[in-house]
Order: sequence, then structure tokens, then C-alpha cells
Amino acid sequence: MFLSVFDMFKVGIGPSSSHTMGPMVAAARFLDQMRTAPFAFAGVRASLHGSLAFTGVGHATDRATILGLAGFRPETYDATAADLAFATIRDTCRLTPEGLPELTFDPVNDLHFDFGPNLPGHANGMILMATDAQGDVILQQTYYSIGGGFVLTDTELAAGKASDDGPPIPYPFGSATEMLSMSQSSGQSIAQMKRANEVARGGAANLDRGLTRIWQVMTDCIDRGMANDGILPGGLKVRRRARAIHQALLAERGQNQSPPHTINDWMSCYAMAVNEENAAGGQVVTAPTNGAAGVVPATIRYWLDHVPGASERLVPDFLLTAAAIGGLVKYNASISGAEAGCQAEVGSAAAMAAAGLCAVLGGTPAQIENAAEIALEHHLGMTCDPVRGLVQVPCIERNGLGAIKAVSAASLALRGDGVHLVPLDACIETMRQTGVDMSEKYKETSLGGLAVNIPNC
Repeated sequence: MFLSVFDMFKVGIGPSSSHTMGPMVAAARFLDQMRTAPFAFAGVRASLHGSLAFTGVGHATDRATILGLAGFRPETYDATAADLAFATIRDTCRLTPEGLPELTFDPVNDLHFDFGPNLPGHANGMILMATDAQGDVILQQTYYSIGGGFVLTDTELAAGKASDDGPPIPYPFGSATEMLSMSQSSGQSIAQMKRANEVARGGAANLDRGLTRIWQVMTDCIDRGMANDGILPGGLKVRRRARAIHQALLAERGQNQSPPHTINDWMSCYAMAVNEENAAGGQVVTAPTNGAAGVVPATIRYWLDHVPGASERLVPDFLLTAAAIGGLVKYNASISGAEAGCQAEVGSAAAMAAAGLCAVLGGTPAQIENAAEIALEHHLGMTCDPVRGLVQVPCIERNGLGAIKAVSAASLALRGDGVHLVPLDACIETMRQTGVDMSEKYKETSLGGLAVNIPNC
């Protein structure tokens, strides 16, 4: 199945792709369904289940659902307009989405957090309902937010790995083994094959414009994160640190005081800047999720700022290579923390970043596959246990360490010839199996791990 680079890298809002962007996308889809239905609607309701219920408040799922039902979408989100609309809805208990009549919606009584068993399809489930003037439900749809901002209805999810009915692509690989085989037989790099697939679907001009925008949003997010300070919202009183770290690193430059391992602080600073912006609800790029959004841009920025010979001309190749690896992980396992723990988020991001870095440093396809495998292998078993359901602790620092692992993985792979014991496909399958076996306490529910062993305030 074809997964575009713009499926893996989507411009959106924090703090969570699955818990913020996904519910907003689901609500927008429900509004579209309402607009084409032959019914007279008077109100809407929503029910959040599984991880969306347990960590929904910390991830702003309630707010995202309400704003989605009001007509807001992640890709065009305006924070000022959203704040005004949210306050109006809270005061009036009315929604006015375009193309529909005024709808009743009480944020207190019409948005239900169901802490019972998960819905059958996925840990991130939600049910949206539309009612008539008597309050009876006349339209209902179940949605699953399956990670990275991807949303499926219950029917779509039940269909499994959906058939790909778009135009044919020249390199339809569904595994790393197929990817390497096609690369060898065609003489094309992973980035070249991915580019050819993208061009076949959307055209070269759209691809180039889109990649330019993705990197611009990523690097702007790093810069904002390194410029802002203060306390992050949510009640944990977590202080932003990227700005102070960046200022200290700049002050140390040229003083011959910094040990060589200070480069790790630069990588962590870049990644933490992104995830502090994400935690504050700012604009980020899913890479492949919001909770792991800092790893890929931090690795690119490390390469551009600190590696001699680096050039922004090769950033598209980095992103295309990373997207190819991310697509394999999503298609064959998961990028959802609620489904497979943080190994599926930061682990996948580190694999993507390692592959992209290896590619722009001149790695062969075999070395690139090795880099991705090393990075993912050493995140296996990582749990998702956000304190108070916020994408702050341990998520922000974890992105910094993910970037460091990605760089180390790429470096190790480049020291070899691409021959290694554990194939990337086997590592992806191991991650999937580990996620299946992992206790629900450690899959974005805040019912175990750090979430219950440190104070919440």
C-alpha cells in the first residue's frame, strides 16, 4: 500500500497526533457525513474510549473534539480563532459549523469519557453522534485514531490493510527486503524510488513544494522552541529548557571549554525545542507522530549545523528516505503509542532519522536499512507512560535521546558494509509482537510506570 511522504510528515498542532489531531480530523469527517445525510440535525454528542479517555484531558482530546465539531481542521488551525470559538461554545452550548444548522452541544454533558473496556478495533476509539430535535441519535459513526493523525472508521479498520486504488507506482515495496531488492535491480537509491512513487501520484512540482514546506515548518519550530521560555501548560509546572540550553551552548562556542560529547546537547536542544512547542499546543510536523516530532528535525538540524559539507539541497532526500522507512513501520506494525508503546513512536522516529542521515552521508541502501534497524532495535520494549497524561514527561527528553541514538545508529551503519544479523523486517515484526504483548498500563493510558510513581503536581 502506498503511503505518501505527506502521510508520514503532516503539518498539525500539538500536543498529540493521535489524541489531538486525530479526534479533530474525525470530527471534521463526521461533519462532512452530516452534510450529505438526508436528516434534520439539532445537536451532536461524543464519547471517548480507551486511551483517548484515560489521557484525553492531558492531550487536549476534549478540546480538539469540540473544535473539530465546530469546523476546525489541523492543517488550517488558527489558534486565536480557536480560542474565541472554544470560549463561545463553552458559554452558549452551541456549535455553528459551516453548511449545517446551529447545533446544541454542552461540553460538560455531551462529551463523555468512557473508562470502561476499549472499543474492539483500537485503543484510541471515539463515537460521534448526531441527534434530532427530540435528542434521539439519528446518525452515529465510530472512529479510530490509529497514530500519526491517521483516522479510520470502524468499517475501514475492519477491512484491514486497504487496497490501494490510486495510480500505479513504479516501486511498490511493502517490506525492507522488497525495497532493497528493487533498489539493487533498478540501480536507484531509496530516495530516488520514493521520489518516483510520489511523482507518479502527485507530480514533481507538488512534491518539491510540499517537501520545502515540511522542512520550513520543522526548522521554524526548532527556532521558536529555542526562543521561548516559561512554564508549559497542564499543571506539572514543567519549565521549558531549550532556550537556556541553547544560550549556554552559544556562549561556550570558541572558548575551548566544551568536551566533544557536547554535540549531544545540541541534538537534545533541537529536539526538546520541538517537543516543548508541541507540549504548548504549537504548530509541529508529525514525524511520524507529535509525541516523537523532535527526532527527525533535530537530526536534520544537527547535520546541517554541525557536519561539514551538509547542504539543504539534500534535505528532500533525507525526508524521502525517512518516509520510506516510516511507511514500512506503519504498514507492518504501528506508529501508535496507544497500540504499541513509545517504541512505536520515538523508536520509529529514530529509525526514520537514522535512515535519512545515513542516506545524506552517502550510505548505500543496505547501510541505510542497517541504520534504521539499529535505531529501532534499541528502542524495543519502550513504554508510553506520560505523567498526568501530558506529552511532557518523559516525552520531551526522550526525543533528544532518540535523536542521539539515530545519529549513533547511522554512524555505526556507515562503519560497516550493510551486512548484519537482524533484518529491519524482523525488527519491525518484533516491535509489533512486543506491542501486542505489552500491558495496557504501558500504552498511553498513564496507568503505569512513571505516570504512577512520581507526583502529578
